[in-house]
Amino acid sequence: MLARPWLSCLLLPAFIVSVAANVAPTFLPNMTAVKLPEDLPVGAEAFWLAAEDLDNDPLTYGISGTYAYFFSVTPATGEVKLAYTLDYETLYLFDVIISVTDHHNNPKEKNLQVIVDDRNDNAPVFKNTADFSTSISETLPVGSLVFSVLAEDKDTGPAGVVRYFIQEVIPSTGDSKDLFSILPNGSIILNGSLSYNNKSAFYQLELKACDLGGEYNNSFIIQCSSPVFLSISVVDQPDLDPQFVRELYSASVSEDAPQGTSVLKVEAVDRDKGINDRVTYRISNSTRPGWFDIGPDGVIRVSGSLDREQLLKDDEEVQVQVTATEEHPNIYGQEAKVSIWVMLRVTDVNDHKPEFFNCSLPACTFSPQEAQANFIGSVDEHASTRIPIDDLTMVVYDPDKGSNGTFLLSLEGPNAQAFSVFPERAAGSAEVQVLVRAPSLVDYEKQPVMLVKVVAVDSVSRNSSVAMVTIHLRDINDHRPTFPHSLYNLSVLEHSKNGFVITDSIHASDPDTGEGGRITYSLLPGNGADIFEVDPVSGNLTVKNSELLDREKQAVYYLTLQATDGGNLSSSTMLHIYLLDINDNPPVVSGSYNIFVQEEDGNVSVTIQAHDNDQPGTNNSRLYFSLLPSPYSHNFSVDPDTGLLRNLGALDREAIDPALGGRIVLTVRVADCGEPVLSTEVNVTITVEDINDNVPIFSQLSYTFPVMERDPGVLVGVVKAWDADQTEANNRISFSLSGGGASNFVIRGSVLESGQAEGHLRLASDVSLDYEAQASYNLTVSAENPDPQGAEAKAGIFVPVEDVNDEPPTLDAASLRGIRVAENGSQHGLVAEVVARDVDTAAQLEVQLVNVLCTKAGADVGSLCHGWFSVLANGSVLVNQSEAIDYETCDLVTLVVRAYDLTTDPRFQAYSDNGSLLITIEDVNDNAPYFLPENKTFVIIPELVLPNQQVASVRSRDNDSGSNGAIVFSIFQVDFITEDGTVIPFQGYFRVSTSSEANTFIGNIELVTSLDSTLRGIYQVTVQAQDRPSMGPAHTSQITLNLFTVDQSYRVRLQFSTNKEEVGANTEKIMAALAQATRTTVYIVDIKDLDSTARARGRSYLDAYFVFSNGSALTLDELNVLIREDQDSLTQLLQLGLVVLGSQQSQESDVLKMLTGSIVGLGVALLLVLVIMTMVLVCVRKSYQRKLWAMKAAKEARRTAAGVMPSVSAIPGTNVYTSERANPMLNLSTKDLGFESQSSSSDLDHISLNSLDNNSVDLEKDKQETKVEPLHSLMEPDTEPLSVVLSGRKAGAGGQQNELSFTNAGLDTTDL
Repeated sequence: MLARPWLSCLLLPAFIVSVAANVAPTFLPNMTAVKLPEDLPVGAEAFWLAAEDLDNDPLTYGISGTYAYFFSVTPATGEVKLAYTLDYETLYLFDVIISVTDHHNNPKEKNLQVIVDDRNDNAPVFKNTADFSTSISETLPVGSLVFSVLAEDKDTGPAGVVRYFIQEVIPSTGDSKDLFSILPNGSIILNGSLSYNNKSAFYQLELKACDLGGEYNNSFIIQCSSPVFLSISVVDQPDLDPQFVRELYSASVSEDAPQGTSVLKVEAVDRDKGINDRVTYRISNSTRPGWFDIGPDGVIRVSGSLDREQLLKDDEEVQVQVTATEEHPNIYGQEAKVSIWVMLRVTDVNDHKPEFFNCSLPACTFSPQEAQANFIGSVDEHASTRIPIDDLTMVVYDPDKGSNGTFLLSLEGPNAQAFSVFPERAAGSAEVQVLVRAPSLVDYEKQPVMLVKVVAVDSVSRNSSVAMVTIHLRDINDHRPTFPHSLYNLSVLEHSKNGFVITDSIHASDPDTGEGGRITYSLLPGNGADIFEVDPVSGNLTVKNSELLDREKQAVYYLTLQATDGGNLSSSTMLHIYLLDINDNPPVVSGSYNIFVQEEDGNVSVTIQAHDNDQPGTNNSRLYFSLLPSPYSHNFSVDPDTGLLRNLGALDREAIDPALGGRIVLTVRVADCGEPVLSTEVNVTITVEDINDNVPIFSQLSYTFPVMERDPGVLVGVVKAWDADQTEANNRISFSLSGGGASNFVIRGSVLESGQAEGHLRLASDVSLDYEAQASYNLTVSAENPDPQGAEAKAGIFVPVEDVNDEPPTLDAASLRGIRVAENGSQHGLVAEVVARDVDTAAQLEVQLVNVLCTKAGADVGSLCHGWFSVLANGSVLVNQSEAIDYETCDLVTLVVRAYDLTTDPRFQAYSDNGSLLITIEDVNDNAPYFLPENKTFVIIPELVLPNQQVASVRSRDNDSGSNGAIVFSIFQVDFITEDGTVIPFQGYFRVSTSSEANTFIGNIELVTSLDSTLRGIYQVTVQAQDRPSMGPAHTSQITLNLFTVDQSYRVRLQFSTNKEEVGANTEKIMAALAQATRTTVYIVDIKDLDSTARARGRSYLDAYFVFSNGSALTLDELNVLIREDQDSLTQLLQLGLVVLGSQQSQESDVLKMLTGSIVGLGVALLLVLVIMTMVLVCVRKSYQRKLWAMKAAKEARRTAAGVMPSVSAIPGTNVYTSERANPMLNLSTKDLGFESQSSSSDLDHISLNSLDNNSVDLEKDKQETKVEPLHSLMEPDTEPLSVVLSGRKAGAGGQQNELSFTNAGLDTTDL
């Protein structure tokens, strides 16, 4: 019994040492952020809290903070469930404080970032729907904006993009379906024309807005808004003319209607129903102006006297055009009006009596002014019964209608018994005939003129009219006309003019009067009826056709003249007409006259044969011959009476114009002696034949023709000769040559024209003259006719031989030696001179530039240098474009030249051989170095980069050559730009080395000393490139490079389940998988095995950086997200042994904390060894005191009711209540038992999963439930009194008691 307190005192130091060495739990490195979908159901698993404890203590998890209400956590397992609905639109990112405790150390807390992932849980919502109404004009142009709507969707991404739709247009008609359209921005556009009257005055558009869709509750959905309605009112515009309510208006009115009588009312309305403007009326046109007018009320009234009878041609109707006009103008500023024709029929009243008119139907006009009362007619005496009176045009007309226009006809007067009237009854109008009733009473001899009255009586009103008819009787023909003689002899000159009166004294007589006594004359058909004619009234006989009146064809004509009276009775007499001769025929020459005679001895003698057809023996037929003047008529004569033609002397062919070919044409005139004199001309052609009576003649007595030497077959000269004879047989000329050296020449004749020839003197084709052998030649040329007896002509020819320039020029080789010219305007003017020579004394030389060759390093560069140099005709070579000479484009110019002799004979070579003048272009340092573009991003990881290691590079070129183009690099300036923009000069940290490859110089930037790995920012390194000319100033250029730094905070540690050797063997695959998932460049820092004492699932780790091309790097959280999003890469990495992702700092800090805790624990243990003896000395006293405390605690426990929780401060790890109002050690209500310290230890340790999925949410996996079993003491000690008291307590008022209880063997009250 007494050993137990001492045992407790002995075990106390060990217990204290173990407590001091206990290490607090830590959250896994990946417990930094969690992403949750906002549609995660309440109560669903959100994520797990995962921590590790090196002491394997039981862990308790908790969540606190402002937003802790979103979650509920199972303290023992760390399972976190959603307790309150998430909403991305309200809170898309927040932090909660997660905590873990092992009940030995202070709770470990950490901020956990909760990222809410948006889901398509919101439908678009239209804004300002209270104002969804508008008014638009019906004239709004197509394509105009009608209204703009706006709908918003609180979601993000495609789920927040709003599309608009027009679901329905009300009213739903064929033309309204596509009348409106809506644009993606919510603008509603008018697609068609509007019409307030013809379409609709109001439209209602049902609108809907939908998003592009997104994930919601594990499915892809599209959210749409509730339909909204847009009301569109169409505002009417005055764009339509008014319209009459009826398409046709007609009415009737009596012709005796008084003025002011209402006839008809018309009505028009404004077609713009929304305006309904007032309409006024007017008569704009009428077929009877003044008869009607119209009032403001649209009533048409009588305004003048009406007369139906004036409308008979108009079908008794009056057409009135009524125009209705709106009071206000239309939208175009014009009158809005419409017109309609109104038909008004005027009905008849019996207001007329029948009247007589002198006309014939239907040509009668029946105007009142044309009515007549007197008529005249005629008729043959003793005409038969019912024969109408001739020339009587009588019409009776009553304009009234129907019975009002019916009338009766009858005859009255002194001679009414001899005649009758027809018709006796008629209506409207009728032609009236007076007929013979009693032929015996119609007697010309008794009464040549008779009178009757025609009476017309209206059958209704009995009004009447009377017309007097005077009838003239015609006498009857009963006598035949007679001539005084039966034969008449007449004469007339032939070809008398048409209309010439042959006789006017032949007349016939007839005793009848009137028509029976009227005589008409005519010629009966027969010979001459077409030549003569007779006047039918006077009987005068005249010439009808003068051309046919020809005595030479017919001298006498026999005609019959007939006289006929008006009764067609006739008699005749004979006419003999004799034609008198006139001189109307010219003489007629018989045959043609062509005479051939030789010149000199030939004679002409020919008689011209002619006659005249006029009357023989008269002057009209007697002939007279004469010769008309002509160029050769003076050489001939003609006898005037006989017509004999003779020549007056010898004829000479050469005296005749050669163009006439020896022909002389004479004109002989043959005339008669009549009045007027008529004549005929005849041509006599006399051909004078040529004889050879002329000698050829040269155009010159001598000729001089110079000839160039060494010119075989050349034309020497041309001689000309002519012969006066006019025929080819007599004037053909041939040439011949004689004299010293004549064998070297050939002469060939050719005919120029008749009688003319030329001789072409040439050297023989194989002969050329030599000036040195013979300087000249004297020749004689002869011209002769073919006639062997003919004479010949001669002329002298002098041929001097001329010297020829026949040697080509040459170039002086010494003048073609190469020269050197510096580029870029270094030299001007004359740089060389090409010399040409020619052995000919008369040579005139010039130097010509044939070609320019441009080469660079032996390669042809085209025409780049063509304008740099010029060559003058005297051979001077000048710099033409000094500034353009550029060594970098062309280093060798070759001028190809030649010499040209301007006076060289064209037959010989005038050019020398081509020569080349080489001009070497000397380089001048005229180009600055330039950097080549590099599409690279340079990144520095300070802990990876060692001194002398290359961190960047540049490339540069210089277009100059040699030392002028050599480049050396230097570091011009180095600045460090921090993240906040601060510029810090860094000199001496970098150097640059220069190397070259082909024509490119490479500058490698190397690190001189180690860099500070904690610095965050950009190193700006300015590199300068400078050339090294042999003379003159150097050129420089600069470029600034950005070297992005990646500090240690971006270093990520990956743990693998394999050892470092296997990880190293799989480095390429691991890097490929990581690069595929992150799209970065992976820089591996180190690969090592983990300490075997560390509590970890991995066996080795790999430290690396993940850097983008722009210099930015991935953090641990970003790497987590990217790897999880790429399932293929994640699967591959898991297969390669990846188990944990973390940062180096977190893992190293955990180990550091563990080591620190161990050292501190050992230090405390050593300290306690020093004081252990002191504690042993006081143990007895403490044991007694503890017993008193235990008794006090038991007494207090019995007095304290279960469930009572006083409000005191919560001190974790003591008997004082926690924040949940429960004692963590005894699970009792708060009561100070007087202990100085309380501690608890337990072997219970729930270890969380240590994997990549600890911080992920998998809603599909089965939820894991962790059941915590109560722990029991391993020993069965005597019953401890306080435990008995506590176990005997009943449950509190709530009736609940925790299953989990803790037994602390160090707190024992059995010694009481």
